[in-house]
Amino acid sequence: MKISGFTFIRNGINLDYPFIESILSILPIVDEMIVVVGDCEDGTRESIVRLPSPKIKIIDTVWDENMRKGGEILAQQTNIALDNISGDWGFYIQGDEVLHEKYYEVIVEKMKTNLHNEKVDGLLFNYLHFYGSYDFVGTSRKWYRNEIRIIRNNPKIRSYKDAQGFRKAGKKLHVKNINASIYHYGWVRDPHAQLKKAQTFNKLWHDDDWIRDHVSAEKFDYDLLENLEKFSETHPKVMQKRLSTKNWDFSYNPDKKRNSIKEKLSIWLEKITGYRIGEYKNYILLSD
Repeated sequence: MKISGFTFIRNGINLDYPFIESILSILPIVDEMIVVVGDCEDGTRESIVRLPSPKIKIIDTVWDENMRKGGEILAQQTNIALDNISGDWGFYIQGDEVLHEKYYEVIVEKMKTNLHNEKVDGLLFNYLHFYGSYDFVGTSRKWYRNEIRIIRNNPKIRSYKDAQGFRKAGKKLHVKNINASIYHYGWVRDPHAQLKKAQTFNKLWHDDDWIRDHVSAEKFDYDLLENLEKFSETHPKVMQKRLSTKNWDFSYNPDKKRNSIKEKLSIWLEKITGYRIGEYKNYILLSD
């Protein structure tokens, strides 16, 4: 069995993405790592070149600035990486996602078990979305709970919409759940860096007038009310240096959060049953 890792990144240093940690987090369990690097201005490519691994293959691209509708450029870049994998399975990871080493064994075993089961298009991961700091995870309905990150190497499987998930010939993938989580660090930069990221990221969906009207503060407001829970477990080892350089303070007061009656009922039902009303699922879950 051969496993290919694949990802894309552009200006990861300027936007403070943990892209190096992301790559390193799956490198031990892949046989090759395809990294599509957009036209950067900040040394992102050079930092990847310096990684001492023969598994890494860089593919250079130039982003089409006209592809600003619905984040389609993200899917395009993902598909460039996907088209260059050679393994039986492709392990996709985005530049702000990191895998904990405690999941290596269960992930590899799950791929081996399903290698010859052609009914299985991919594997579905749980998600932890860190918000404000590395000490809190988001629990509101705005955060997706699951997503596909391992797919079978099949030319019919393509990145879908803004590259959050995948489809096969336009249809939802049949997947099996895996008892492992992806750690999403997309909302834990210092407030100034987070605003810069928001301005750049929103350009992939909106025109300049929208950006000026909606993302014009001096720094990102982490005080926007969120449902958060304290994170008491360990972070991936590759994240330890980044965690030690955290240079901003974030505090959370749950008393400030005012959920509507509808939200309270939904939260209560989810805690009791695990069911989330109206949850979007870009996959068809198979039983083990």
